[in-house]
Amino acid sequence: MPAIHFFEEDIAYKVKNKIKVRQWVTAAIVEEGFKLQELNYILCSDEYLLKINQEYLDHDTYTDIITFDNSEEEGKITGDIFISIPRIIENAGKFGVSEADELHRVIIHGALHLLGYTDKDVSSKQNMTQKEDYYLGKRAFNN
Repeated sequence: MPAIHFFEEDIAYKVKNKIKVRQWVTAAIVEEGFKLQELNYILCSDEYLLKINQEYLDHDTYTDIITFDNSEEEGKITGDIFISIPRIIENAGKFGVSEADELHRVIIHGALHLLGYTDKDVSSKQNMTQKEDYYLGKRAFNN
């Protein structure tokens, strides 16, 4: 049975409207022509995500998100997405958006990575941002 789960590591934070967020992400995955198997969002501290970044990606920098694609079958999505809540809060202030909007942008950003979108160069980053904006516009909730 397809599922989206939310976990907290090294931080206390609750996603609001979990059912609507699950429906929204699932609908985006289906619209892109994929099938959801399992998606885990792990909300964590900067330090927790920094350790993952160092250990698995050999990067010694803070980041807002790291996505691990655990899919074993073409067209079926399975993954773990780690999100730094302190980065979300800081970036929301920096970009002048609500904390919920920034969290939702990062949630869909991680899903888009699993769907094959990248942000390694200017062109692919612009395409990714357009997709994020498109799916953010399809939310049936705001917080």
